[in-house]
Amino acid sequence: MLFRLAPGSAVSNLSRVPHATPETRAALKEQFGLDKSRGEQYVIYLKQLAHGNLGISFANSQPVRENLRTAILNTLPMVALGTLFAIIFGTLTGVIAAWRRGTALESGTVTSALAFYSMPTHWLGLMLVILFTGILPTGGMSDEFLIDPSWWTHFKDVLSHMILPSLTLGLVLFGEYTLIVRSAMLETLGEDYILTARAKGLRPWAIVRKHALRNALLPIATLVALSLGYIVAGAILVETVFSWPGVGRAVYDAVLARDYPMLQGAFLFLTVSVVFFNLLADLLYFKLDPRITE
Repeated sequence: MLFRLAPGSAVSNLSRVPHATPETRAALKEQFGLDKSRGEQYVIYLKQLAHGNLGISFANSQPVRENLRTAILNTLPMVALGTLFAIIFGTLTGVIAAWRRGTALESGTVTSALAFYSMPTHWLGLMLVILFTGILPTGGMSDEFLIDPSWWTHFKDVLSHMILPSLTLGLVLFGEYTLIVRSAMLETLGEDYILTARAKGLRPWAIVRKHALRNALLPIATLVALSLGYIVAGAILVETVFSWPGVGRAVYDAVLARDYPMLQGAFLFLTVSVVFFNLLADLLYFKLDPRITE
């Protein structure tokens, strides 16, 4: 309903002529089912969805399912690379900040984490575009001028195009992961068993790795699982800035074209992603904290 209440007309975009004749508009409405009431359109959508049919895109007349499959396959590697970067460096800096509490190192780490966490994603992406123009590719997924490249050449080309959008996503998540890990580690380091481990003369790194970090994994794993569901939706701004042909860019283009079937399919995928990773987070609780099952 909300897609159809947005300003603009899908028929005007479909006709490609702002001042199309009433006959042309009526024919397009009938062809794409827009002549029916919103309630009827919703019932038809539900019936098609029950058979696994997400509809036909207004923009390219291709099945929405095929368009989404291509977009998802483009988004996942970029999101995975950025998330992996954030998990590794966010966890590392969070642990260091907690262990070195009260020092200049902790102050600098927390300040940088807050800075990245508060940066608007699209602004950070634009700054990276300005900084790395001429050094790294700043748009698209591959070089269109490569003619019949080998597998290795194509892989390196896609990877080079992926660096900046993944880095943008990773830096924003890095700040969030650092702050959460630091908070979880500070709480864990204050427990009695950590004091006992220190009294036994265990090495500092052994205390952090075997006792503190392992017991602080619960909120960290939960954060990772929950954020994965929202990352795909959050990648809309990143993919728009870098013209990355993924789910986010597909949603952006569908909004401009008033491509209702594509928007419905994309938001259904985003909703399922959030619900799935929320369920995964709940299951991780049982795995990481046996006390929950008691």
